[in-house]
Amino acid sequence: MKASRDLSGLVKFLSRDDWTFHFEEVMGDHFWSVMDEFDLDREEIGEALGDHWSMTLWGCVFEDFLTQVFEPDGQTFVDAYLKRRGWKESAQAKAYMKALSVSVMSLYEVSEIVPGKSFLARDLIRGGEPILISEGTATQTLKRWVRIAARIVTIGGKHIIAGGLLPFSLEASDALLEGLKVLPGKRHRSKAKPSLDDDMLRVAAPLFTHAFLFDNLPKAFGETQPFVHNSDGDEIVFHEVRFPLATGTTQKDIAARLEGVPNLRQENAQFWNLLGQRPQSHRMKARAPNAIAAGVTMEDGTPVLGDLELKGRLLVLSANSAARAAKGTTLLENVLGQMVRAPLTTIQTIEQMKASRKGRETSSDEIPLEVATPLVHAMLDKQYREVLDEPVRMLGDIAPRAAIRTKKGREKVVEWLKYLEYRSASSQNPQDPMATYDFGWLWRELNVENLRR
Repeated sequence: MKASRDLSGLVKFLSRDDWTFHFEEVMGDHFWSVMDEFDLDREEIGEALGDHWSMTLWGCVFEDFLTQVFEPDGQTFVDAYLKRRGWKESAQAKAYMKALSVSVMSLYEVSEIVPGKSFLARDLIRGGEPILISEGTATQTLKRWVRIAARIVTIGGKHIIAGGLLPFSLEASDALLEGLKVLPGKRHRSKAKPSLDDDMLRVAAPLFTHAFLFDNLPKAFGETQPFVHNSDGDEIVFHEVRFPLATGTTQKDIAARLEGVPNLRQENAQFWNLLGQRPQSHRMKARAPNAIAAGVTMEDGTPVLGDLELKGRLLVLSANSAARAAKGTTLLENVLGQMVRAPLTTIQTIEQMKASRKGRETSSDEIPLEVATPLVHAMLDKQYREVLDEPVRMLGDIAPRAAIRTKKGREKVVEWLKYLEYRSASSQNPQDPMATYDFGWLWRELNVENLRR
């Protein structure tokens, strides 16, 4: 007896009558617009994504095909198959096929994962309370707050996921939800969320494939690199400006001249931080969906624009953007004058720096995880505790403690916390201190722990 979710009989039955033609039409609905946009055929798309995602997408199309009603008989492919071959299938297999034939693809947010057993899934399109999904394999890799496109069917009183499961980035999710808002025939009850009944959602199935491919194909071809910027909004490009000391000038002379200079904070006899102005919020704001804000701040939140270090007969200014390097160079030329000679500047992009470090052995003095983790977690504790009373852009420039005073504010705070938690857990290394940070105390501190589901 075949397994209750084995669809091999259905797949073989595709070769009968005109079903292959109908299946190719559904395949076209899912792929044609993407093929036109990227000037690729289906085989090239499959090669770019790899065998796993190629087969997963085929499964998504096949499951959509199973929901189609065909004339002149007004029956689905499942109806036709069970009528002719149903006697070969178990009762459980037939129940699964029938459930697939009336299923819909939707977008879900994952929470409360029990590895090897279950997770909660909230429907982000149709709304409602999260439902418990019985699942073994996927729960081994799913992370809290990840978004997935999937078909959830009910068999024997349990909710299970069909085979075609697609992980969605936040950007792909937003693109999908925006597309569903303008779907022809949709009921316009809310500007914030699409309002679709099951029939409309069934028609919209190809949009899930489109959103997934438009997000992942550029990544597969290396066409999308995140725009990494500092707190000033400048693209991060590493500048090293080396000032040779003039004849007769010593390190002590340089240190004495730099003493008391505004915006310079001395760390030791040979090292200074070049500081900027402390912003109203400690949190840097990404400028675009694929932008990443990065930078270093002092304990009080003051941004570090660069650093100065005396190295032998050189004073070296390091900064992470052209604007900051120019600002530091002007400052040093005005303060030091003829104590230094004309500087020499070298520039490295993030990609160049990564390439230069490839193949290097791990430094023997690299901080081990057991040391780095508590340090990073303590830093994050301090940072997030301060942010609770600072304006946050995602909350409409309202502090989290203030936002939770209203129902709408609490909803925004929950989305903000989910965003923080999801981004933190997105590290490729599951042992990275950022990935292992526990955000639970933030939910409790803001009294929204009951909404963490």
